[in-house]
Amino acid sequence: MNDSYDFSLIRVRLPGRSWQPYRTALFERLADVLQPTGAALWGAFSGLFGIASNELILMTHGPDPRRLAEGSLGEARITEQYRLTPTVRPSTPPPALIRPGVYVFRFFDTESRHIDAIAALSQEAWTTFENTSAYQSEPLGLFAPADRSGSEARMLLLTWYDGFGSWEKSRTPAPAARANFARRHELTSGTVAFATALIGAA
Repeated sequence: MNDSYDFSLIRVRLPGRSWQPYRTALFERLADVLQPTGAALWGAFSGLFGIASNELILMTHGPDPRRLAEGSLGEARITEQYRLTPTVRPSTPPPALIRPGVYVFRFFDTESRHIDAIAALSQEAWTTFENTSAYQSEPLGLFAPADRSGSEARMLLLTWYDGFGSWEKSRTPAPAARANFARRHELTSGTVAFATALIGAA
């Protein structure tokens, strides 16, 4: 994928205990920011585990994944922001996410020189990881930092599950997938994961 379709992950915190009262205003401001650039919202996510009740994660993609300025989203304070490039998924500009379920964000800390190997191992593992009737799951995207100039890198894997039951069962995938995941694990120095639910912009 070329740079025209890089992604941005934006983590925001709203005042008070909940993001819900700010929902309409936030998405109106986001649309105002994205529309002139040609970028689009891929998905907005609220926390199930690991994210505060007044936080959201926004993922955008498009021709100008520029860094958003503080204050550009109204009362939403931007706490984290990353520019990301897809590796083996998605391979084309994706439509907005609409499927209900559990969306798990998993970050891998690794060395930049291992990015391509991690992507290859993941792609190979998915051939058996997804081909099962035991659970419903789909890795939606495996992302690397848009800037690989540093020696250290943080990658992101976003995976959809139809529910936590599938997530639990997927922890013991087919042996071929498990072997590739073990090799991938050896190339990382640590991981952080949290579970989210997709929310609509309306």
